[in-house]
Amino acid sequence: MAANAPLLELRDAVPSFEESGLMPAPYNLRIMPGECAVIDCRDVERAALFADLCTGMISLTQGSIKFMGLDWSVLRDRQLNALRERIGRISRHGGWLDMFGTHLNIMLPHLYHTSEPFDHVVLHATELGHKFGLPGLPISAPDRLSAADLARAACVRAFMGRPALLVLEDISDMLPEETVLPFLEMLTAARDRGCGVLWLVRSGAAWHDYRKAVNIHMRLLDEGLFSMRVV
Repeated sequence: MAANAPLLELRDAVPSFEESGLMPAPYNLRIMPGECAVIDCRDVERAALFADLCTGMISLTQGSIKFMGLDWSVLRDRQLNALRERIGRISRHGGWLDMFGTHLNIMLPHLYHTSEPFDHVVLHATELGHKFGLPGLPISAPDRLSAADLARAACVRAFMGRPALLVLEDISDMLPEETVLPFLEMLTAARDRGCGVLWLVRSGAAWHDYRKAVNIHMRLLDEGLFSMRVV
């Protein structure tokens, strides 16, 4: 990626309505390294679809979406997988596999791409777990954990592997109050090393304490994406 180039850029990107259900309106968004964009969206399904759109999982009928200077639409599977490894994502619906322990759910996306020794990955995941309030890596299946512990585990999974972009769906109603400050501190630390943040929220309360650190504020509606004033 060239210096001073956008980390994530949607340029008149019109999603396929048949494939996504998103309105075929042109979406424009540019996030530079270290920037945080907050997107208001009360509809959690629409927010999840927009996150899919930004990560190259929905086809376009026109326009382009580039991540780290590369157009999702022209990449092969191996390149797509390598690029998505640079994205940490929190999904409101979890995406957990109950046939595996939660510790494997946390580590598998990173292990799929990295050549880092397994013990190092375990150590990194455990350290992140402590920061988010877990006593260690939970080995129980995800369906055996409380909503609060699953929210903590989702944070650990998203921050694994020093991502270049964080795509965060709103789990503020599940995240324990004592975990909010560590979450914001980790968010700031990631941005300080150049990580961009796309944060999809359902209410102003979810990001109120972080308001002054936000660079971009937009609203996602049926008709598309609209700029808001950051105050």
